[in-house]
Amino acid sequence: MADFKEMQDALIAGNAAKVKELAESAVAEGVSAVDILNQGLIPGMAVIGERFKKNEVYVPEVLIAARAMKTGLAVVKPLLAESNVEPIGKVVIGTVKGDLHDIGKNLVAMMLEGAGFEVIDAGVDVPPEKFSSLAKETNAKLIGLSALLTTTMPAMKDTLDRLEADGLRDEVKVMIGGAPVTQKYADEIGADGYAPDASSAVDLAKDLLGIA
Repeated sequence: MADFKEMQDALIAGNAAKVKELAESAVAEGVSAVDILNQGLIPGMAVIGERFKKNEVYVPEVLIAARAMKTGLAVVKPLLAESNVEPIGKVVIGTVKGDLHDIGKNLVAMMLEGAGFEVIDAGVDVPPEKFSSLAKETNAKLIGLSALLTTTMPAMKDTLDRLEADGLRDEVKVMIGGAPVTQKYADEIGADGYAPDASSAVDLAKDLLGIA
């Protein structure tokens, strides 16, 4: 039988080759992709998220664990698609216009994916109209905006204004984050939430979309 504990431990340790091997052998045994995801990969990533919150691990360890998770996801994704398993939610994420920083954004994207979300990564230097059009095209109900420079933070407000102008603001929740960003700033510009780190971003995303 598939050893989900071993899979979780390998993921937490960042052992991508082991995660892939265990996922492949679970598939070969006839274990469902949903079980591999919900009992192996997601709980392992949740442990990393908790440790990150408590400063027991840092960004490099999270990135290594997330890479290991991605190798497992690559094994089960085609099977999830075949069995029409829906993600728990869709999120468009990107670094705002004028800002080329992506480590924080990538970390949040990986953590969201590890929690079962479908992530549409818009990249960096993303203009407001692109966030709006991607949300519309993909029917995503949540947008995550990242800014690492105080000079690019106003682009977050521009993006909210664009969503309003395009008639999407009532349909889409917007969460923001990044080193200079604060809850106070989120309140000022009318964002729906602020997350200080990648793990909190997952909790916030679930809260905003009403996911238990």
